[in-house]
Amino acid sequence: MGEFGSFGKVLIIAGIILIIAGALFLFVNKIPFLGRLPGDIAVQKKNFSFYFPLTTCIIISIILSLIMWLLGRK
Repeated sequence: MGEFGSFGKVLIIAGIILIIAGALFLFVNKIPFLGRLPGDIAVQKKNFSFYFPLTTCIIISIILSLIMWLLGRK
C-alpha cells in the first residue's frame, strides 16, 4: 500500500472524527445542563464577561477517555 495508502487511512479517520464533532456541535444546545454545572466559572462585570466551563470540561474528558479506552481494548 505504501505511504499514500496509510496517509489515506489517516485522512478518512480524521474526516469521520470531524463529522462526529460537527454533529455534536449541532446537538449540544439540546442538552440543558451542559455548560451550566456547579464548578463552571462565570465572571460578569460591567463591560467584561468571562466564562470557563471547568466541570463540563472534566466530565467531557472522562467520557472521551472511557470511549477511547473501550475502543483501544483488544
